[in-house]
Amino acid sequence: MKKASGWNYLLLSLLAFAGLGLEAILAFAVEPAIYGAPLGEWSTLQNILHWSATCLLWGLTAVAIIAVAKKRYGFDLLARGDKIGAWQWALVGVLVAFSLLVSYIDWNGFKVVIEFRANGLLKFIFQYIYYLFETVLVMLILVFAQLAFEKWFKNRYIPYGGIILALTWGLAHFFTKDFTTGVITMVSGLAFGSVYLLTGRDVRRCYPVMLVMFVL
Repeated sequence: MKKASGWNYLLLSLLAFAGLGLEAILAFAVEPAIYGAPLGEWSTLQNILHWSATCLLWGLTAVAIIAVAKKRYGFDLLARGDKIGAWQWALVGVLVAFSLLVSYIDWNGFKVVIEFRANGLLKFIFQYIYYLFETVLVMLILVFAQLAFEKWFKNRYIPYGGIILALTWGLAHFFTKDFTTGVITMVSGLAFGSVYLLTGRDVRRCYPVMLVMFVL
């Protein structure tokens, strides 16, 4: 088993980010050629096929990254994290509340309700399955970036993973969405990085919190 360097962990982080980018290839190159229509003109079935194909690619990417981290570097993503206290959970609650407030203002209402009304039940279900997979890769970006920078700077109290997440996943939204979404996503990346540290670097605690912040 090889001892991981900071560069090894950063590469895994960037591979997770590249995995997210596979959707862009599907949405803007492969599927328009197949369906004969751009993304905004797809039928319900075509949207469901897109989300399903994206989830498959993201799932395979996540499994591969997690397997490499464990087999080559001995890093178990599901290992128990640090013990945490009430004050840490309180800060997590503050971050969740802040996230929900920003989402409510940005969407002029509750995101989940608005998307349900806009999509209908079937599309809504598949879109939220898609969010489940996206959150996994987002978490992998920050987890491995955090490990990389801790290796280099020997400081476990700075949310390096959130900073890298903001500069990758967050920044990408300026190009794929719009300015406001880009800003909000970058702020979300920083918040996610803080949540990871506050939950004791335990993905079994961190993932559900991130998912709530992301989908609601």
